[in-house]
Amino acid sequence: MHLNVKNETSRLRAVVLGQPGSLGPVPKLDKTFDAKSYESVSLGIYPTEEAVYKEMSAFEKVLLKYNVQVFRPWTLENCNQVFARDVAFVIDDKIINSNIIPDREDEKEAYEVVYDQISYNKIYNLPEKAHVEGGDVLLFNDIVFVGLYTQADYSQLKTARTNLYAFNFLKEICPEKTFIPIELRKHDTDPHQGVLHLDCSFMPIGSAKAIIYKDGFANESDCNLLLEMFGQKNIFEITREEMYYMNSNVFSISPTVVVSEERFIRLNKHLENNWGLTVESVPYYEISKMGGLLRCSTLPLVRE
Repeated sequence: MHLNVKNETSRLRAVVLGQPGSLGPVPKLDKTFDAKSYESVSLGIYPTEEAVYKEMSAFEKVLLKYNVQVFRPWTLENCNQVFARDVAFVIDDKIINSNIIPDREDEKEAYEVVYDQISYNKIYNLPEKAHVEGGDVLLFNDIVFVGLYTQADYSQLKTARTNLYAFNFLKEICPEKTFIPIELRKHDTDPHQGVLHLDCSFMPIGSAKAIIYKDGFANESDCNLLLEMFGQKNIFEITREEMYYMNSNVFSISPTVVVSEERFIRLNKHLENNWGLTVESVPYYEISKMGGLLRCSTLPLVRE
């Protein structure tokens, strides 16, 4: 397979979609990895495997409708494998293995079915102290945006997933790219107070347009930079409540086709009526209770 991913919106040809089978029991509160899961377990509304399977199947049908080749990781017993984006990500023709949190390390072995088809010299492993997950890495042609957390309490926060060491390491293995760091707000237990990944606060879409949640950025200057780059008329700004439901975490099949959650009424109307995009609406509300949505569930391998 010849990997090729340069941005978030070019025509998708091959993708890994996470696996809904054998999720295992509802996690204990102290074993949740993000604020949304923490809340779901606390309220007794954590999704069932049946609900997750139904929603992922609806997503897969849309991908197949557009003739996208869909790969799935092997099913591991009692293991949540929904969020493929956390495990690895592609920049240009390189696939980079994330150093995910230790409790999820077993997920990597299920991706052998994908790695067997990739040239070994295109597979990159990071040093142990380089922490990064694919949700914090957004591609915009020659630019790579990376969500970071650089505060002193990094090691105490479960939701701090990408550090400055990883940012600098990515710059070394992709020297032809311009890397832009974006500091994020974090909170382990309240999903209204912080964001897990950059794609929960910012998402390039269509042709040089973007969805943004301003309060997800720790530094106003980072938000202003994005507003200047894209232009105010090309920005759809989501509210705090819309961020909570993960309105920015949509997934583009092409510059004109976006997969979105069916309940994102305001966003979906804007994408269709103001920006002229085709919106493929799917149910993904139950999966959102585990801290991720459509982009989180995917690992794009080939875009045109």
